[in-house]
Amino acid sequence: MSETTATTTGSTDESVHGERILLQNITKRYLGQESAAVDDVTMEIPAGEVVMLVGPSGCGKTTTMKMINRLIEPTSGKIFIGDEDVTNRDADDLRRHIGYVIQGAGLFPHYTVADNIAIVPRLLGWSKDTVRARVDELLELVNLDPTQYRDRYPRELSGGQQQRVGVARALAADPPVLLMDEPFGAVDPITRQRLQDELMRLQDELRKTIVFVTHDFDEAVKVGDRIAILDVGSQIVQYDTPENILAAPANDFVEGFVGHGAALKQLTLTRIRDVELHEAAVASVGGDPQAAIADAREKGRDWVIVLDAQERPQRWVSVRELEQRPDALNRVTRDHELEVISTASTLNDALDEMLTSSHGVVVVTGRRNKYQGVVRVETIMAAMQDIQSPAHAADPMVVDEP
Repeated sequence: MSETTATTTGSTDESVHGERILLQNITKRYLGQESAAVDDVTMEIPAGEVVMLVGPSGCGKTTTMKMINRLIEPTSGKIFIGDEDVTNRDADDLRRHIGYVIQGAGLFPHYTVADNIAIVPRLLGWSKDTVRARVDELLELVNLDPTQYRDRYPRELSGGQQQRVGVARALAADPPVLLMDEPFGAVDPITRQRLQDELMRLQDELRKTIVFVTHDFDEAVKVGDRIAILDVGSQIVQYDTPENILAAPANDFVEGFVGHGAALKQLTLTRIRDVELHEAAVASVGGDPQAAIADAREKGRDWVIVLDAQERPQRWVSVRELEQRPDALNRVTRDHELEVISTASTLNDALDEMLTSSHGVVVVTGRRNKYQGVVRVETIMAAMQDIQSPAHAADPMVVDEP
């Protein structure tokens, strides 16, 4: 039997909106197959945490996840969500109370964005006004302007925008549990990183219980509170925090997932919220250019970050432009290439964005994309030097490159 138990079974923290999940002796056998796809697995997933299921193709990680919402029925065993055994609950009703996100978003092409998000609330009998308000709230939450995207069709969206809508649809009925089956596997690496950042920002605010299947160990380290590394039959080889797995892989199989560069991966373990942010010169859309110029000069800056009425960063504007154009702050449009990360992002994310930035800093946002400050290259360099220092290398919790 493969068995592991998390250190806590739930949380009394009122900010946690998820429920504990317990898989108890779960097995799935298919007719005509000698070995079980999932073989007697017991696993506890704490409320409000993101647990990543990682393993080779065919190990049963997706089957394990799909048994939670009973898209695949277990052959034996029990599944608890909170204190309720959902093994014998009506499967359709169960799925309406569990969010589900798949690769490629899986949106209905003939439905608008709003209609896609509204599917479950309508099935649950919500009123039209409540559904409309919820759709707009969720579009704002996933950083899509409702006035621009509500009435569009999936074909009119980029892959990243479709995936954001897929996440919004999964959250529509405010489920305590969210299942994600390689949700970012079909997008390019840059979009993938930004979607990971969005998910971590959302989780900081929502604190759902998320089970996330991935084949990418780096993604697991970045996004997960815990990682379960699975072998054939969903046998749990190691189930622990990313820090502990990087520091002490259970065996050679786990070391194969960790791969080279374990020391550099330590950058992925440090969140932006854990480092000191710096101040940039700021201005508001429609604000006074002279005040912005004075702020920039006081801070010794040549550029000003412009914020909208909700304090969301829009673009950089140079002091020279402010001096030459008195109306420079009146018609500010959002720069979609602006390098932005969230407080839930990692120092590794900041480094990636820094490499493409012409300003030497990356803008940091918090809840609802509100401006928090900037990360400077000096912060990242100091963290890298700390990782490479002899004192750090001697720390038993740190594993350096072989």
